[in-house]
Amino acid sequence: MPAWGHDGTGLAGGFVAGFQHPLLGLDHMLAMVSVGLWGAFLGRPLIIALPVLFPIAMAGGAAAGMVALPIPSVELGVAASVLTLGLMILLGVRASVPVACAIVGIFALFHGYAHGTELPGAADPVGYTTGFILCTGLLHLAGIAIGMLKTLPAGTEALRTAGGVIAAFGAWFIIGVLAP
Repeated sequence: MPAWGHDGTGLAGGFVAGFQHPLLGLDHMLAMVSVGLWGAFLGRPLIIALPVLFPIAMAGGAAAGMVALPIPSVELGVAASVLTLGLMILLGVRASVPVACAIVGIFALFHGYAHGTELPGAADPVGYTTGFILCTGLLHLAGIAIGMLKTLPAGTEALRTAGGVIAAFGAWFIIGVLAP
């Protein structure tokens, strides 16, 4: 099963279609919110570094997808991103800067690759990419804003619970990828 937002068929439309795509692909939306949420949980400098790193690494993955550089198990990598990021939040993992950046960067490559294979078929690839990146950034910001709940009484527990829900979706995505 392809990852929810990635069917490999090419993309119609331009800016609006690109902006809508992260909102309509549950796997992408949960991963993007999780990047911001985990960054907020970790604090400085990762609250900024992770949401900046993700689109940069995603662009590298998209370039690899556009030139058909083989990357195995892309759908599994996308699903694993949701599971892993959810677990990082649920378990309150305080990864070092290099480790957190490596985790987010590797998963961004998978997300980018999935989109890069579709992008050459887009009616307006520049408009689509612009809308897609803008919405991705806004989802990161939404995750950061939600992450600010940690300052409230029981806020950390609420965020960790949200991480558990995200991880459960990630497990469901993985089952969907692995099931025949």
